[in-house]
Amino acid sequence: MHRRSVALACALLFACGDDPSPANSTGGTADTSGTGGDTMAIPDPDAVVDWPTLACDPLVPDYCGHPFPSNVFTVADAATSTGRRVELSNEMMPVSYYDVQADPAPWSRADGFSPAGGIMVHLAGAVATGLPSASNIEASLAAESPTILLDAETGARVPHFAELDLANDDPQRRVLFVRPAVRLANAHRYIVAVRNLVDASGALLPASEGFSALRDGQPSDEPSIESRRPLYTDIFSQLDTAGVTRAELQLAWDFTTASDENLVTPLVHMRDQALAMVGETPAFTIGMVETEFDPRIAFRITGTFDVPLFVDQPGPNAVLNLDDQGLPVASGTYAFPFELLIPQSASTQPAGLLHFGHGLLQSRTEIERNELLELAENHGWAIFASDWVGLASPDQAFIGVILQSGKIEDFEGMFARLQQSMVNALVLDRVVAQGIAADPMFTGLLDPSLRGYYGISLGGIMGALYMSLSQDTTRGVLEVMGSPWSLFLTRSVQFDSFFTIAKSTYEDPRDIQFVLGLVQMLWDRVEPNGFITHLRDEPLPDTPAHEVLMRAAVGDHSVANIASHALARSLGVPVVEAGGGEIWGLDPVAEPPAGSAYIEYDFGLPPAPDCTLPLRLCNDPHGSIRQLPEAAEQLDHFLRTGEARNFCPGGVCTFPQEGCDPAPGPDLCDG
Repeated sequence: MHRRSVALACALLFACGDDPSPANSTGGTADTSGTGGDTMAIPDPDAVVDWPTLACDPLVPDYCGHPFPSNVFTVADAATSTGRRVELSNEMMPVSYYDVQADPAPWSRADGFSPAGGIMVHLAGAVATGLPSASNIEASLAAESPTILLDAETGARVPHFAELDLANDDPQRRVLFVRPAVRLANAHRYIVAVRNLVDASGALLPASEGFSALRDGQPSDEPSIESRRPLYTDIFSQLDTAGVTRAELQLAWDFTTASDENLVTPLVHMRDQALAMVGETPAFTIGMVETEFDPRIAFRITGTFDVPLFVDQPGPNAVLNLDDQGLPVASGTYAFPFELLIPQSASTQPAGLLHFGHGLLQSRTEIERNELLELAENHGWAIFASDWVGLASPDQAFIGVILQSGKIEDFEGMFARLQQSMVNALVLDRVVAQGIAADPMFTGLLDPSLRGYYGISLGGIMGALYMSLSQDTTRGVLEVMGSPWSLFLTRSVQFDSFFTIAKSTYEDPRDIQFVLGLVQMLWDRVEPNGFITHLRDEPLPDTPAHEVLMRAAVGDHSVANIASHALARSLGVPVVEAGGGEIWGLDPVAEPPAGSAYIEYDFGLPPAPDCTLPLRLCNDPHGSIRQLPEAAEQLDHFLRTGEARNFCPGGVCTFPQEGCDPAPGPDLCDG
């Protein structure tokens, strides 16, 4: 494709940028091992950590945009917290089958890259031999690990796993991912290095001409190579200190993560503005009250509540209203629908208020499922919900249209809607607690002093964000959840149809993964990845600390356990022993801990593929936990006491599926 040509990349290298300090030739001499020639090496200049701004990076000449993320895709900006601002070129933006090229403008608001998004690079013909896998994360810290992720500010190695894009059938165009095992720090510089990678024949992959010139101190007629020699003095020195030999490197580069301020400010601003506008008792309208909906439910209440509107229109393809400082601003209000179920048991004991978060592309009516009606009546919870607009049922077609068109900048509309939906959820809490609870029709039936959150799937994911922001609810149960999205999308059967569309949109399979990496950067502002540090240990201003019980189903086809583990590790919680195996980075506890915890329920499935593919064997256990009485007991106990007690028989949470063979299936990762 024309935009991938090396000639174009070279011609546009200095489309914009800030030149580094001049090279100083007083440094040591580079190691020229393996260069195969007698050319005298260029002495290493003094270390200067600075970057040119490139349209494409000749270190990976066959795919513009790789390696990604990289500091050479930023510009200096003294106004940001990191001192940098992301600057993506038109040349690196994927082009669709319909010759539509994405617009890089939305990414220019970022002052760094995703703290948990996949690090990616294309090395043609690479195989997975020797890579630290998701099931062997500790291998990434071993001296001989082929992939290295280094904290440039502390010198510490960062645990991670590395994998190839096996969803792509072309071994010559597979992306290599380096995925952090735990969320990276904000506003931090990291160094990535790759060495000793081989092809299918076992032969070492060669370094690119540009990287060889940097590594071996050989001259180059490529301007960006010469300008980066002081930078690479620092990179090679830090890697050497970490025990990584320069001569064996096939590639190395650095990047900076986005600041906390850059990620959380817009949504926190929306929350504070909205709650100040609606006051303690937001306006609402009860549209219908049913008393014969179900024998377990005394009242099914539907209606609308008024929420400050931060988007130009309430439907799909919305755009945030921004003020002169680039912050979201409300423009009028809109009446969003809600549903509330009050159980019959509330007539004898006031029911607690349980805010429910529905699943992917579903709606608020999911609270009408049998297991939730049982939970309401048996455990005394009034359950209420609104829609997660942005990823609710009306949004499915809109998402497909974006993927089909290739205008990925339009995903900003989805994220704008998700931000609006979070504001809606926070306002709805006060509608129910201060408004409906005080309505004469329901006097004495609701207990506003007892509040909790329960989210499944999308609701579990969005729930981690909700729990980081809520000023009213301090305990929540997050079920079959995970983060970041870019980690588990290719591992999820729920996204099969979307990937089918993407494969028809992009001729080059590397484009699909690049799109996911780009979209993750925008998603961070409205998913747990951007906010998880504030859920418990570092609460946002005027926000209490929160505790959550996270529950996953082993072998989940929809949200892979690997993403659940990543979220639990990022929150730093223990794992409640329930008969399963060890989970790297999570300390097991036998006694029920007070406060946040993680637990897994096993439904007898075979092991999930240890690569970028979903498990498809047996029935998907994604919705199985909430069917269990033991799980309902655990949820109720945690929300009332904050204690993550294990109610499974004998403390073993294993519930085998009938007819499911737990023996390992064929090795799908042997690609």
